[in-house]
Amino acid sequence: MKLVFATNNLNKLAEVQKMMPKSIELLSLKDINCFDEIDETETTLEGNAKLKADYITQKFGYNCFADDTGLEVESLGGKPGVYSARFAGEPANSDNNMQKLLSELKEKENKKAQFRTAVALNLNDEKFLFEGICKGDILTEKQGEKGFGYDPIFKPKGYNLSFAEMSSEEKNKISHRGIAIQKLVAFLNDYKS
Repeated sequence: MKLVFATNNLNKLAEVQKMMPKSIELLSLKDINCFDEIDETETTLEGNAKLKADYITQKFGYNCFADDTGLEVESLGGKPGVYSARFAGEPANSDNNMQKLLSELKEKENKKAQFRTAVALNLNDEKFLFEGICKGDILTEKQGEKGFGYDPIFKPKGYNLSFAEMSSEEKNKISHRGIAIQKLVAFLNDYKS
């Protein structure tokens, strides 16, 4: 089965590719010649994931899934949330986002946070939604060189390493995206069209 993952993020694509069963031919937006900028205009992660999946299915006719992820910090009332990628403003920049977050948390004792991913799947004219959550804490400074986004400042609950210090295999087992994609993969393995 061919399935488009509606992302231009090569890190995400590589992460998800490792988790897909051999029976799924995973296509990127580049593979289907989609170079459109799909604006994430919804106010929820689920809304943005659905928006991107619907765009690809309607315009290109492919079965497709899309995700949106947010880092939700308890003492900031769930911010940056749906605005995680552009928390520090345009242009989107992970280092600037991390610096802004660390600055806002400097005076706060509560560093509890969670990453949450919503995955929307459009498959044979049906729509499905999957969610993954990984709870943890925000560190006071960056640790590690791997990963992307907020990975260097997020330490998952029960671990002494940041996401940026873990191998992709370790991270995929426990991460928000990993959990959501595992649910997607389990669903695809059981799916009968």
